[in-house]
Amino acid sequence: MFLVGLTGGIATGKSTVSCMVKDMGVPVVDADLIARQIVEPGRRAWKKIREVFGDEVFLDSGEIDRPKLGAIVFSDIEKRRALNKITHPDIYSEIRGQVFKHFLRGEQFVVLDLPLLYESNRVSSYLYKTIVVSCDDELQLERLLERNQFTEKEAIARIEAQMPLDRKCQLADIIIENSGSIAETRKQVEGIIKLLRSSNHHIYNRVFYGGIFIVVLTAIAMLMYWIFMR
Repeated sequence: MFLVGLTGGIATGKSTVSCMVKDMGVPVVDADLIARQIVEPGRRAWKKIREVFGDEVFLDSGEIDRPKLGAIVFSDIEKRRALNKITHPDIYSEIRGQVFKHFLRGEQFVVLDLPLLYESNRVSSYLYKTIVVSCDDELQLERLLERNQFTEKEAIARIEAQMPLDRKCQLADIIIENSGSIAETRKQVEGIIKLLRSSNHHIYNRVFYGGIFIVVLTAIAMLMYWIFMR
């Protein structure tokens, strides 16, 4: 199995592309979904957020007031780092668990949907290819204003909190241009999935990691023999 990273800028259409990939039968590990799950009431990250940010970022129901917390962390880089320090360990732990399950199922490849793929740089070295979903700057801002009902100042702050989109495109192996129609985007996604399915990289990985596994098992067996048969 091999891993493919999917990222983009806020409101460039990454989630739309991710849904298309799922519709084509490719397993997707969604970091945004995981990020919402690990802060559900009572969980470790939820408790730590209450401890660090206080009761004012929580609703009466006990759930996190996302707009309020977002306004705080996107206006203060140190508080954003504090939030990332709380949530990222749990997010990446869950990602590893889901990837391992897909490996055991014998999947050819898995797409990791990671909004901060390049910013965090925690999984880049494990990825076979990276895909960036891009669009025109003006369209990105327009989509964000329409989607979240932000003021222009709030929307710009969220865009600027991420790595510049042109820099992400420079780092990417594959770019999906999402400034056009849904049909145009889907055609690009279909071509990329076809290309990935034609790859034999998963065979190399199985041979390589399978070989390591056999070596480790052999070493353990020899050690046990040496201990108990002396």
